[in-house]
Amino acid sequence: MQFAARLVVAIAFFAAGCMVGQDQDLPTEDDLPPLVSEANLGNNARTAFNYFVSKGLTKVQAAGIVGNLMQESSVRPTAVEYGGGPGRGIAQWSVGGRFNTGRHNLTTFANGRGANKWALQTQLDFIWYEMTVVGGYGLTEIRAATTLTAAVTAFQNKFERCGTCAQAKRMTYAQQALTDFGGSAPTGGGGTTPPPTTTTCRSGTLDRDMPENACVESMFDGLWYQCSSGSWVDRWSNPNACNGEYPL
Repeated sequence: MQFAARLVVAIAFFAAGCMVGQDQDLPTEDDLPPLVSEANLGNNARTAFNYFVSKGLTKVQAAGIVGNLMQESSVRPTAVEYGGGPGRGIAQWSVGGRFNTGRHNLTTFANGRGANKWALQTQLDFIWYEMTVVGGYGLTEIRAATTLTAAVTAFQNKFERCGTCAQAKRMTYAQQALTDFGGSAPTGGGGTTPPPTTTTCRSGTLDRDMPENACVESMFDGLWYQCSSGSWVDRWSNPNACNGEYPL
């Protein structure tokens, strides 16, 4: 089953490569996270949301960005534009443009840091680099946004600069992100403490089962994941302390 899934992916990428004629601008099988790994089980949308909040944006502003990325790529760093178009990655940077051309582009940015341009962390860092260092990509407008509509519109118009934007879908995704990731965790109310869980998570990096709240730096994308109720979640999303840290 896993072999068949990988075969389908490989065929799809080969076909896309024939259409655009630039294999170096398509993710290879080595760029994809294994079918069972911390990276595969992580939540990319949640990771992106918490990344932008960690940079000082409000939850509304972060949700506005994530809503756009959901519409562009479902926040998949290996996304290739449907039909063999030039869009690549979570923000669908264009081949011949911000993906690999000009003074500031994702490929040069990644190579200069010894990073994988198809990794989620690299692409999030490049978005922030474009907004804060390159400039002109809407950071001022996003920081000024106090409503979800303003945040979605600012990133859509200043960063994505899309043709057919489908803003209603971007708004729907942004509201979903704000609801799912932006809510406050309930505070303690003096109730009975639940019994500790003994659920484990299988680590593709360490090739063994890890206990609840273990934190592992994934060899697949360089991100930190924490075992939570039998599933890996990105480290930002779990308020509990790590039960052991396992860096690369």
